[in-house]
Amino acid sequence: MLTSHQRQSILDAVDEAFDRQVRFTAQLVSEPSLRGQEAAAQDLLQQVMQDRGLQVERWALDPEELATHPGAGAVAVSYEHTENVVGTYTPVTTGGRSLILNGHVDVVPTGITDFWSRSPWQAEVKDGWLYGRGAGDMKAGLAANLFAFDAVLAAGLRPTATLHFQSVPEEESTGNGTLAALQRGYTADAVLISEPTQGALVRAHLGVIWFSVRVSGQAAHAAEMANGSNALDAAYAVIADLRSLEAEWNERAAGHPHLAELDHPLNFNVGIIQGGDWPSSVPDWCEFSVRASFPPGTSAEDAWREIDECVERSARTNPALAGMAPETRRTGFFADGYVLGEGSEAEATLAGVHQAVTGRELETTTVTGYIDSRVYGLFAGIPAMVFGPVAEKLHGADERVNLESLREVTKSIALFLAEWCGVEAARPGDRPTE
Repeated sequence: MLTSHQRQSILDAVDEAFDRQVRFTAQLVSEPSLRGQEAAAQDLLQQVMQDRGLQVERWALDPEELATHPGAGAVAVSYEHTENVVGTYTPVTTGGRSLILNGHVDVVPTGITDFWSRSPWQAEVKDGWLYGRGAGDMKAGLAANLFAFDAVLAAGLRPTATLHFQSVPEEESTGNGTLAALQRGYTADAVLISEPTQGALVRAHLGVIWFSVRVSGQAAHAAEMANGSNALDAAYAVIADLRSLEAEWNERAAGHPHLAELDHPLNFNVGIIQGGDWPSSVPDWCEFSVRASFPPGTSAEDAWREIDECVERSARTNPALAGMAPETRRTGFFADGYVLGEGSEAEATLAGVHQAVTGRELETTTVTGYIDSRVYGLFAGIPAMVFGPVAEKLHGADERVNLESLREVTKSIALFLAEWCGVEAARPGDRPTE
């Protein structure tokens, strides 16, 4: 248990370094770490981990190894330059409980940049917010993990348990980055992921599947459409049938303990559609890609079976398909949802430090999307908590993170780290590199 003096020293250290933390976060945001292009951002994170005296391991994800795990997502891109970076702190004196501080470095595409008020990679601070692609989701959290550690050291303390700082790719598409870290042998007594959660603790998150459907038609001259079969029309017909399945799933979700109070929590998002070759030709192909979510407690296998059956039924019964059988394949996420069990010591510790920092009780929330907490929670039996700052416009133009909430979250993570791992008096050489 921290003394009041130790606690205040850690909080003061966060405040003292916060401007530097914001500058570093902005530097990290300015590195465009899109899928498959994370190397420069990982270079930066590797360097700052090494500057802090952490033992760093960096390796490329291995699709063949990942394929041996039931929680892996489908690999549809090259992983040649897709790497994990993990920095490990090993205590001088062992006496506390180990911890993984996890965050993802990959970001989603920017969309049409004209819709942004500034360049997506121009990490501008304005009116208490830091803007930029990845500012909220989740480079602010990645930086907070490291600066929380800095604050403990700056307070003249050092943890008495092993700490792993994980910077992973693929969270936005497969979850394979964190899964690869688990396969590599990285485990701990608790996991904390600093995703943007509006300052709440995630109690549950949904399962997610990515898939594509390719529909065939029969080409013909547009002047003789009746002689052809329009694959675009067929694709829209399949989408309509999938929407019916989406509605059915939301009706079932009305009785789910973690979804009942949410309006339309399950969504089938058609994110990409392509088809045809010529305006005056009846298109003979169309392919669309979907992100489908389903409740925690439903397996990805069961959800996929229903999706597959829906598409097959559409082919049999929907005249727009003209008897053509669509090709359905998984393209990314194949991830079950996760519910964080109540009553763990880790949660109680986080709730206590959050109360001390903010004066508020730690609220819990359900996230209607994917989070990497399912990797450690489902496959390692480790309490995997997700807790992070207030952020807005995630995956949209002018994404931003609230800096005052980031300060609070950094303080909470720092106190949690110290309470959970235990601390002892540090030597001068243990202080973080500035």
